Amino acid sequence: MLLTADITQKTIGNKQLFQDLRFSIEDNEKIAIIGRNGVGKTTLFHMLVGEDTDYSGSVTFRKGIRLVATRQEHHDVNDQIVTDYIVQNLPEYAELKHIIDTYPETMGENIRKITTYSEALERFSQLDYYTVEDRVRRSLDEYQLGHAADRPMSSLSGGQKRFVELVRVEHSNSDLALIDEPTNHMDYVAKAAFLKWFANAKQAVVVITHDRDLLQKVARIIEIKDLTAHNFPGNYDAYLQQNAMRTASDLNEYDTVQRRIVNIKKQIQYARSKKSSWGGTADKKNPFVVMEERLLRELKELEREERPTFWIDQESVSALRPKLEESYQKHKAKTIHISRVSHEERKRDLIKLDDVQAGYTSPLFTPITATIETGERFRIIGRNGAGKTTLIKTIMACLDDPKPATLLHGKVILDTKLRINTYEQEIDDRLLDMGLGRAVERIYDDYELAVNREEIMRVLSSFLFDPYGDYEQPVANLSGGQKARLQLIKLFANKPNLVILDEPTNHLDLPSIEELESALAQYKGSLVYVSHDSYLAEHLGGTDLTITPAA
Repeated sequence: MLLTADITQKTIGNKQLFQDLRFSIEDNEKIAIIGRNGVGKTTLFHMLVGEDTDYSGSVTFRKGIRLVATRQEHHDVNDQIVTDYIVQNLPEYAELKHIIDTYPETMGENIRKITTYSEALERFSQLDYYTVEDRVRRSLDEYQLGHAADRPMSSLSGGQKRFVELVRVEHSNSDLALIDEPTNHMDYVAKAAFLKWFANAKQAVVVITHDRDLLQKVARIIEIKDLTAHNFPGNYDAYLQQNAMRTASDLNEYDTVQRRIVNIKKQIQYARSKKSSWGGTADKKNPFVVMEERLLRELKELEREERPTFWIDQESVSALRPKLEESYQKHKAKTIHISRVSHEERKRDLIKLDDVQAGYTSPLFTPITATIETGERFRIIGRNGAGKTTLIKTIMACLDDPKPATLLHGKVILDTKLRINTYEQEIDDRLLDMGLGRAVERIYDDYELAVNREEIMRVLSSFLFDPYGDYEQPVANLSGGQKARLQLIKLFANKPNLVILDEPTNHLDLPSIEELESALAQYKGSLVYVSHDSYLAEHLGGTDLTITPAA
């Protein structure tokens, strides 16, 4: 057993995250942790790596285990050179290297230091660290990051930093690797390389992810739901089958309990109607009072039980018996609700790209010529840094200026009736210091759309926010999933006839991803999207528009 987690209770403020959450990890296991946004997956990650110790229970590691964990934020290491960052963060490397470099000058005939130095040399050799820098450079080169080996971390994109983390894990000689959302912002080449490494890795690997391509590679899925951990042996397909069966069973049990509650309440009313007219003697207790008290105790016990969370993927729902499907639709977990956009009847060229090249000081990609008509779908494909996001920003900038600074060559021609919106990876800086309700109001104001508090609260509810509790919550304090949903509000606020999505499934949980796919599949406007989620691409389809880096 590499790790055993036994979390009796974990709370943050007044919110309880976990209760009696237990699981273990064996040698060489490949495990994914999933769960709805806000259930505490990232908090659990911090608990497993020892960054959060404020909980009741324990996380126990096997003695001598070598643990490595990826990080998502790199603000405090921005000045470090990429290769130095990787090597210096390998387990034991910095301590051993310090001993090897400094002890010869100070140890003299000190037996203790000589022994420590000898042991450090042996351990350094065991971990194969004498040539690790050369191997790290080769790995970076294999992942097309060789040019960045001697650059500061601050110079890299988000996807490139994730690749640096992968290289660090790959060379860590660890027994257990913990990786939080590894494929977010990865391009298709990086993702393919990661999936290959994941499948062949010799150590145990635990990933927090909702990437279905990655979930298909795991041997076990742990779902955090209803404050505890639920184990599902097998990959994503196996999880969907098991989850459908378990949820159907939970639904039957829940409906049985609800029917019992209704029946008990009727019996209580009957007992209350009869107890005043009982004509018994004083030496005997009123049987209707006894009946009422017994029923009230049972009712209190039944109502104390928390309502379970119900979610079944749409394909499995279609296979449910009619009565069970009706029950599921009544009780299922709430997902985001996106208003449908009316169909544009007449075919028009909404956007024409004529020999377009975009960039800042020089073109990032070779010329692109394409026409996007009403109802058409395009999937933009390209490496990180090839200019996918720059192309999107250039198209959007043309709404205000036909020749924006990033348009270095060619023309972007927009239809006069174009209503375009884009789903971006980053929240508008203007919204960060606002409360959520005010931010939604600002979004509608930017579109010159009238909106009142009641409408804002309805919109918040449709996108899984608490209209009352979250209204004043600062946007800067929202979780990654909450920020993603705010971006979806912005995307559909003015009922666009063309939407552009840049990695829309990042940070969304599985039910919300499926809801987004369902909405976009029924969306009749034009769609341009950047995504390396093969499931999303299969659902949305469209023509591939490949971005080729400029020479």
